[in-house]
Formats: sequence, C-alpha cells, structure tokens
Amino acid sequence: MNDYPRGSNGSTSPLLLKRSRELRVRQTVHETILWALLRSRRLGGLKFRRQFQICRFIVDFCCFEKRIIVELDGRQHGEREHAERDRVRDEILKSKGYKILRVWNSEINNNLEGVAERIIQLAEGK
Repeated sequence: MNDYPRGSNGSTSPLLLKRSRELRVRQTVHETILWALLRSRRLGGLKFRRQFQICRFIVDFCCFEKRIIVELDGRQHGEREHAERDRVRDEILKSKGYKILRVWNSEINNNLEGVAERIIQLAEGK
C-alpha cells in the first residue's frame, strides 16, 4: 500500500516535501525529546521517521512498517476547532490502516516511559 503523496511526475509532493523539511529543522522541544527516544531504532527496534508524509498530511512520527503514527499535541489541540480537524484527519489515516497515538506535550515531560510503553504496546497489537 503506497500512501506517499505523488506529484504528476511520480515524485513526492514538492510542497509537502519542503514543509516536512522545514518542520524537521524547527522541531519543538517535545519533538526533540521524543525523537531522541525513537531515532535509530532505539525503541523496540522500530524504525520511525519524523515529519513523514502520508496522503496529504505530514505526521509527527511514523513507523511505516507497523503503520503507527505518533502525534504530539500541544494546548491548541484542545480547542474545539483544532480537535475537530484532528478527528477528521485521524479518521482518514485510520482508513488507510494506521494506528494513531496522540500524546500531550505534558506527557513527554512527565511520563516519557509511559509513552514509550504505549508505543511498544501498539506495535505489538495490544
């Protein structure tokens, strides 16, 4: 199943590619902390990518092999309009076979080990 966005010449979408590169350069403190845990197969041997393009979206972290998406949510994601956009986006990604774990930034600060456990459980199908 190929979920990469494609341009007319079969390449990835140039706009999304540019945006994902910008996001990798300007990652948040919480993204930096989680990336240190996920990069280089450090968590359970899972290969994660950051600011990864799927369909018309850029997701924070993705383990393509296990079809897991990890999204970090700041305070704005609790606002009604933003929460509705997240819900629609999640439904589309779930329809493509992805499992989505939404993590509040405060969880990265206060319970990184618990977040890691939840990711491993998701990878194991629990």
